[in-house]
Parts: sequence; structure tokens; C-alpha cells
Amino acid sequence: RKLREQKEEEEKQAIDLEEAKYQAQKRKEAIEKAKTQQYYQTDRVKNFHSALMLTEVLKEREAQIELKKLQEKANEGKDAEWLQLAKREHENAILQDQEKARQRIHATKDNQRFLSAQIQEHMKEKQEEVEEDHKEGDELQRLALQFHTEKERLDQIKRDEKLQMMRDNVAQINDRRVIKKVMEQQEDEEDEECRIFAAAKRKMMKLRAEKEQQIHEEKQRNLQKIREKLAAQLQQKVSDEDERIRKAVEEAEEKRAKEEAEKEAKMLKGMEESAKHRNKQMREAEQKKKEERRQELEMVRIRQAADEIFRRNEEEKHQRRREDAVGLKNFHQEQVNLRKQKEAEAIQEKLALDQANQALLAVEEEQFQEYAGRVIDHCEKGGRNVYPLRKAAKNGAGGGKGPVFEGKGGIRPSYMVNDKSGKQMPHYQRDSTEETKESIYGPAKSKKRLGFVW
Repeated sequence: RKLREQKEEEEKQAIDLEEAKYQAQKRKEAIEKAKTQQYYQTDRVKNFHSALMLTEVLKEREAQIELKKLQEKANEGKDAEWLQLAKREHENAILQDQEKARQRIHATKDNQRFLSAQIQEHMKEKQEEVEEDHKEGDELQRLALQFHTEKERLDQIKRDEKLQMMRDNVAQINDRRVIKKVMEQQEDEEDEECRIFAAAKRKMMKLRAEKEQQIHEEKQRNLQKIREKLAAQLQQKVSDEDERIRKAVEEAEEKRAKEEAEKEAKMLKGMEESAKHRNKQMREAEQKKKEERRQELEMVRIRQAADEIFRRNEEEKHQRRREDAVGLKNFHQEQVNLRKQKEAEAIQEKLALDQANQALLAVEEEQFQEYAGRVIDHCEKGGRNVYPLRKAAKNGAGGGKGPVFEGKGGIRPSYMVNDKSGKQMPHYQRDSTEETKESIYGPAKSKKRLGFVW
């Protein structure tokens, strides 16, 4: 049993090995097929296949030309029969065209008669319209003349109204001037009256004061007379009446003296209160000035302290800025060095990539030339025109007409002329070019180009 299981295991391993080889072969074939398809999708191979298709087209065209010659040779006897048939069809077509022409002429004459009648009718209508236009024009002229007459009359009325309005305005302006002069005169008179009234008022006040003084003196004289009279009467009365009168006079004198004292005290009190208020206002003003001075000094001290703090802050900011600038400078220098290092590494990578690409392009060129040579040999053996294939298979990728760049992988670029046509510059070279080069560079052979051709 163990031997049987071992043998089965060896058979399974052999089968798995064969399956792995088969799958590896399938993968290899798939990869080769993908590479081939990808290779066929390159521009140069597609261009070569286009040339191959052109070769096939040329071959097919030659075959078609040969077939056409054989057909023409086989149809030489049928031309006379086809000519007679075409001749009969041509004659029938001519007869049909003549019948159609007669029908068109008849229809044209009928249309001409109809158009003539229509023209006559239109001319009659036009004549009637002209007459109506003349009548309407005469009426419009009459209305225009009437309109101009009415307009001139209205313009005359408007001119008269404007003239009358101007006269009224002039009269109103003159009246205003007269009124203004009268008002100015009245104002002058009123001012004069005011001055006279003021002088009279001052005079009256003076007279009133004098009159009041006279009245006061008169009252004093009358009072003195009354006193003397009362004194005389009192002397004639009994002693008690004398005493009563004296007391009444004393009371009156005391009352008057008391009132005058109260008035004087009140006046002194008002003056004292005014002086106190004035002194109080002066003290408050002085206190206010002192407080404002103190506040100003306090504000100056606060501003000085703020200025000092601001100065220290500014110094700290400048110091931080200098430190940040130095750090940023160092960072930029590190970035520059790093960028230079990366640029140098990128240049080295590009150079290595260019070398690898050139090697790969050389291998691809060799493979393409081998493939193109086999296709050209096959087509040449088949009798096809291989000129397009040789042109498409020439050395240098790119499809241009310029020189092959050996240092760029053997590509062949295209060069356009410097004008609006945008055409590619030619690559051929005639004997006149060699003569020109000899006249410029001398009799020695030169590979330099003149800049016109490649």
C-alpha cells in the first residue's frame, strides 16, 4: 500500500510538473503575443504596415488595370450594337424633347396673353391711383396753406402776448423799484423816528427823574409843613396827645429806618452770598485745574510706561524676526543644497535613462530592420513594388527627412520651413550646393550644411 501510494504521488507530481510546464509555455506564448501586438502598435511598425498595404494596393491596382485591358479587348465587337442602340434612344429623346418644347411654347403664349391682360388692368389701376394721388395732393396743399395761415396768425398772437407780457414785466419791475424806494425812505424815516424817540425817551427819563426828585422834595416840604402844622396843633392840644403824636412819628421813623436797614442787610447778604459763590467757583475751578493737571501727569506717566513696554516688545519682535530670518536663511540654504543634489541626481538618472533608451532603440532598430528585410524579400519574390517598403524601412525612427541623430538613439526628426506653409524642408542636394559650399568654405570637402537642405 505504501508503495502504491508513493507511486501515485510520483505520478501526480509528474502530472503537476507537466501542467506547470504547459502553463509556463502558455504564459510565455501569451507574453510573446502581447509583445508582438504591442510592437505592431508602434508608430514605425504601423507606418511600415501602411507601406505594406500601399504595396498590396499597388499590386491590386496593377491587377485591375490588367483586368480592364482584358475586358476592353473582349468587348471590342459589342461597341457597334451598343452604338446603334444609343443612337435610337438619342433620336427618341430628341422627338420627345421637341413635343415638350411645342407644349411649352403653347403654354408660354397663353401665359403671355394672360400677363398682357393683367398688365393692362394694372396700368388702369395705376392711372386711377395717380389721379387719386393728384386729388389728395391738391387737398393736402390746400390744408397745408390753411395750416400755415393759421400758424402765422397764432404766432402773431403769441408775439403780441409776449410783447404785452414784456411790457407788464417792465411796468412791474418799475413799480417794484418805486415801492422799494418808498420802503427804503420809510425805513430811513422810521430809523430817524427811532433815533428821535430814543432821544426823547432819554430826555423823558431825565425829566421823569427830575420830576420824581421834585415830587420827592415837594413831598418832603409837604411833610415838613405837616410836621410843623402838627407840631403847632400838638402844642395846642393836651400833653397826652402831644405824646401820642410824638410816638406815632417815632414809630413811623423807626419803621422807615427798620425797612431801610432790612433793605441794606438784604443787599449786604446778597453781596456776601455772591462773593461766597464766586469764591466757591474759584476754589472749584482751581481744584478742577489741579485734578486735570494730576490726571495729565498720570496719563503722561501711563503713556511713558506704555511706550517703554512697546519699545521692549518691538525689540523682542526685532530679535525674533532676526532669529526667524537666520533660521529661514539656513532652511533656504539647505533647500538650495538639497535641490542641487536632487537636480544632479535627476541629471544622472536622465543620463542613465538616455543610455538605456539608446541601447533599447538600437535593439529595436535591429529587430525592425530584420523584420522589414524579411517582409521586403517576401514581397519582392511575390512581384510587388517594394519602393514604399524600402522608404518606410530606412534607418532612423521618426519619419522625418532630416539627418539621423546618432547621439539621440538614431531618430530622424522633421524640420519645417519658417513660413506660413509649414512644409517640411527637402533632403535632396544638387551640384549647385557643392559649388556654393566650395565658394564659401574653400576647395576642401566639407560636411557643413548651408541651412537650406538636409
